[in-house]
Amino acid sequence: MNSRRDFITKAATATVAAVTIPGIINTALAASTSGKKKISIDTGNVILFQGDSITDWGRDRKQTAPNTSAMLGGGYAMLAASGLLYKYAGKNLQVYNKGISGNKVFQLADRWDDDCLNLKPNVLSILIGVNDFWHTLNGSYKGTIENYTTDYKKLLDRTKQALPDLKLIIGEPFAVKGVKAVDDKWYPAFDEYRASAKAIAEQYDAVWIPYQSIFDKALETAPGSYWTTDGVHPSVAGSQLMAHAWLETVK
Repeated sequence: MNSRRDFITKAATATVAAVTIPGIINTALAASTSGKKKISIDTGNVILFQGDSITDWGRDRKQTAPNTSAMLGGGYAMLAASGLLYKYAGKNLQVYNKGISGNKVFQLADRWDDDCLNLKPNVLSILIGVNDFWHTLNGSYKGTIENYTTDYKKLLDRTKQALPDLKLIIGEPFAVKGVKAVDDKWYPAFDEYRASAKAIAEQYDAVWIPYQSIFDKALETAPGSYWTTDGVHPSVAGSQLMAHAWLETVK
């Protein structure tokens, strides 16, 4: 009886351990095509986060100094930057957040000189795509998956031409179904945007962060409303989930 009880206890413990947050993230990264790929953070590097409201997250756009809470906002970009600056205290890093709420790819392009190229980042992290789809549902945007793909590639071509040694991180657009804004109307069309972003990451030799897989797996530990506020925007816990995943892609 004791040995059987010990076996059941160990099995239960192993099951719990299998769904720990670090385990979730490592499993998702390992399953992706670039799961073992990491980029190096070197002394003096400029790191730039770009995207929409998920990246923006309440930052003060009038503030231009790197490494400050006003510049970095209150979301995953700030948490990832905090981890970077803590881990690499001796490397004199400069971390910027230039995400803007509501942006789609063409709006990144409109502000790219000032908000990316002129900063001359060594590492560029982009998370964009949810608005390129979401805003089509209410008729406020007429773009298509073809527009998203073409605009994204043009943006990266332009960036690579100006910054040929740039190290690139691309985050997967994600949504958590069943939480407020995200319902059946999103699918299967939204999946095309996720697939496009992944193919672009592979084409441009970027590190890929499979956020959708990470959030899907996180549902084993807590419901979607715990990880996101509306199915699109991460909660405090969801922001930490994203930041943890981001930090796993650098060395």
